[in-house]
Amino acid sequence: MGAFCEEHKLGWVFIKGGYTCFLDDPNRMRRPDISFIHRGRLPGEKLPKGYVSLAPDLAVEIVSHHDVLYDVDRRVQEYLQAGVRRVWVVNPDTCTIRIHRPNPDGTILELREDGELTGDDVLPNFRVPLCRIFPPK
Repeated sequence: MGAFCEEHKLGWVFIKGGYTCFLDDPNRMRRPDISFIHRGRLPGEKLPKGYVSLAPDLAVEIVSHHDVLYDVDRRVQEYLQAGVRRVWVVNPDTCTIRIHRPNPDGTILELREDGELTGDDVLPNFRVPLCRIFPPK
């Protein structure tokens, strides 16, 4: 994803970038495993020192063995309420990716090993087969 965004000059990809973009709790900080911010959204097009106070366009949470489902779900809801346009929840154990969008009906798209992850309108033309993300077991 980083190489794709750099090649197409789409914006910035962060690994464990910190965000304080939660209106209901300005002191709350979250660090998605991976995040993306479109070019043109950062003031002066400069990376801030410290935490970013605006919501990323994409937040990626990679589920680990110590994660609790309701904690992951709570983080997803916090991201969406803060204005994140897509949240990808990657589960290496089940080889699935859940795609969350800010929509009133709460529809979640779940991709399996034979699926293809696309960037929709957040990362236009980004496509990667899940078999490249999840190596064969």
